[in-house]
Amino acid sequence: MLSFASDYMEGAHEKILDKLRETNMEQLPGYGTDEYCERAKRKIKELCRCDHGEVFFLTGGTQTNQIVIGSMLASYEGVIAAESGHVNVHEAGAIELTGHKVLALPEHAGKICGEELREYLRGFYEDENHEHMVFPGMVYISHPTEYGTLYTAGELKEIHEICKEYKIPLYLDGARLGYGLAASGTDVTLPFMAENCDVFYIGGTKVGALMGEAVVFPEGNAPAHFMTIVKQHGALLAKGRLLGIQFDVLFSDDLYFEISAHAIKMAEKLKEGFHKKGYSFAIDSPTNQQFIILSNKQMEELSKQVSFGFWEKKDEGHAVVRFATSWATREEDVEKLLSII
Repeated sequence: MLSFASDYMEGAHEKILDKLRETNMEQLPGYGTDEYCERAKRKIKELCRCDHGEVFFLTGGTQTNQIVIGSMLASYEGVIAAESGHVNVHEAGAIELTGHKVLALPEHAGKICGEELREYLRGFYEDENHEHMVFPGMVYISHPTEYGTLYTAGELKEIHEICKEYKIPLYLDGARLGYGLAASGTDVTLPFMAENCDVFYIGGTKVGALMGEAVVFPEGNAPAHFMTIVKQHGALLAKGRLLGIQFDVLFSDDLYFEISAHAIKMAEKLKEGFHKKGYSFAIDSPTNQQFIILSNKQMEELSKQVSFGFWEKKDEGHAVVRFATSWATREEDVEKLLSII
């Protein structure tokens, strides 16, 4: 059975496993205070060009979203996100569990529109009853989005300018950030993100690590006692080295960018193959997630040999399915998939 179901199906890059094995018997201080965590933090800040930034390591995306959002909102505030945003759809109410509401805006290929964001904020404050309503306290976006699409530098800057105007932070979910940075034609870089986001995270779980996400507050603007808040959520690893070592390896010798580029190369090969065989796409994604329309019969037959993700019903006879490549996707598996279809 071939698997293109997601980008975290494999374990971790062999260089990470080698380093974990090599350092296994070292006695290191806990809770992220070891030399590997410190070194990884320095590398990330250098790449982001934010010398005064703060970096924290957490284990997974939902955990990261919940803690970052929950720690930055006042009790009467909610977080703005696209209707299709991960925090609104696929996190089992994790944000609501913190006592905060997700305030959904229309999505356009997975993205929010700057002008609609401005209209929403303007409308809220012009409403004479807004003191009785959930205040918009921050904006959440993901890059890539749930549909594998990307914000342009202009779009990201516009959203950030609106956030500054209304004095609310912009938070970027980078669970698949490596694949966004490696996509052809993108004009968003790590330094640009550091300039135009108040907080973002660099995903490791889906980009070569066993687990781990690196949260970056580029202006040293983390909420007070952020690590204490992390511990309150049961998310502070005693063996913080497990995260630091992985990010230290990922950001050595451009490994993170190299393996991300590989995933994009495999996605482009897959995309070209489906196009040549006459398949239709639900959306034009430049990243590692490809959304293809299959008839119900095609989906049933293909699922006997290939694992992929059901995304949504297209109509009575068709569905949108997702094929995801990753840092570990083998070219021969892409070729085999294309021969099957």
